[in-house]
Amino acid sequence: MPQQMTGAILPGNSTTELHQFEIPKPGPGEVLVKMKASTICGSDIRAIYHEHKGKGPEGYQPGMVAGHEPCGQIVKVGSGMRRFKEGDRVVVYHISGCGMCDDCRRGYMISCSSEKYRKAYGWQRNGGMAEYCLADEKDLCTLPDELSYVDGAQVACGFGTVYEGLEKIGISGNDAVLITGLGPVGLAAAMLCKALGANNIIGTDVSEERMKIATDKGLCDHVFKAGPDNVQQVLEVTGGKGVERAVDCSGNNHARLAAIQATRKWGKIVFIGEGGTCEFEPSRDIIHDQKTIYGSWVTNIWRMEELIERIVRWGIHPEDLVTHRFSLDQVDDAYSLMASGKCGKVAVCFDEELERKSSGENLHADGQCCSSC
Repeated sequence: MPQQMTGAILPGNSTTELHQFEIPKPGPGEVLVKMKASTICGSDIRAIYHEHKGKGPEGYQPGMVAGHEPCGQIVKVGSGMRRFKEGDRVVVYHISGCGMCDDCRRGYMISCSSEKYRKAYGWQRNGGMAEYCLADEKDLCTLPDELSYVDGAQVACGFGTVYEGLEKIGISGNDAVLITGLGPVGLAAAMLCKALGANNIIGTDVSEERMKIATDKGLCDHVFKAGPDNVQQVLEVTGGKGVERAVDCSGNNHARLAAIQATRKWGKIVFIGEGGTCEFEPSRDIIHDQKTIYGSWVTNIWRMEELIERIVRWGIHPEDLVTHRFSLDQVDDAYSLMASGKCGKVAVCFDEELERKSSGENLHADGQCCSSC
């Protein structure tokens, strides 16, 4: 094994930089993961790539290897391992918590209250945009052979985050569902809602490219351009009653209001999209119609393992939402494309995952357009 590896950092000026790092040696309870896939999350763009918005212990620490959706194969282990071994395929839950606070003991390391020990991969400790990633054994989930590494990378954050939100409001075949925002998180919501049995899935977005993905992949029954007519459009396709469930993945004030107002009496709404604001009239929009709004942030590690098992059972593949794959030396192009919003999910891949091509992808691994573009 070489001594040095290449990794990407985010300076906060809408660029990336490749640097050389020493390949770490795993200590007690740690593993060295050979990266196979690292997908780009919208929060990377919003809070790191364009500028470093986070503050204090939750902010991006300059110089850290980016990427909090890592998936790969263990190539070296430290002492004291309890479950995982060399050769295992793993998804990395992207926050390493103290393990002792109330939230960690519930499995929600995302909400770890320890300023000293809470460290997110790709934010306060080195993440997946490198050839190797040092991870704690307690942060790992097994990746079954039925799933690709790109499938697993999306579970590490996006799909896990969506699944948590959907579990909070409950999705079944009884429900019409509105999804506001059809970026990678919204598309994941549509895929999971469909797997959970919802049969009238409605999506809205401002991006023609993302609306087309939702339509072409059959994820939504109706797709509307985001705008002031959305509530009326939803009413028209739900018999005038509205949806039982709404999922906001946009982080946009107007879209969030549409999600609330397009939900019928006694319905449930979950906010997953980060940032932005929300303005509504409590009595008119929620109280008198007995509606409930939930906030949901990432997920817990046991639910992530549950989701992996169910994805296999349902026969779905998160990698189907990936429209572009790039090699690590093209990481600048990968982040730039993701920031443009003119794509589905973007993945930085290694080894065999760079050669794979899921349905609907329209770029080759070398970043050159193919004939389908």
